[in-house]
Amino acid sequence: MLKWALIFLVVSLVAGALGFTGIASGARSIAKILFAVFILIFLVLVLLAWSAGEMIF
Repeated sequence: MLKWALIFLVVSLVAGALGFTGIASGARSIAKILFAVFILIFLVLVLLAWSAGEMIF
């Protein structure tokens, strides 16, 4: 997920540098959404691992 967010970020930067503003803004929006989903999944997994550790001890 993070890999795809970084790929879309690079596509957005390259498209913006070449003057394709529509493609750049679309890729930026996709990158932001993917990064937010990545952070959300990461936090859920960290909380689950922490709670599983609490149950063992």
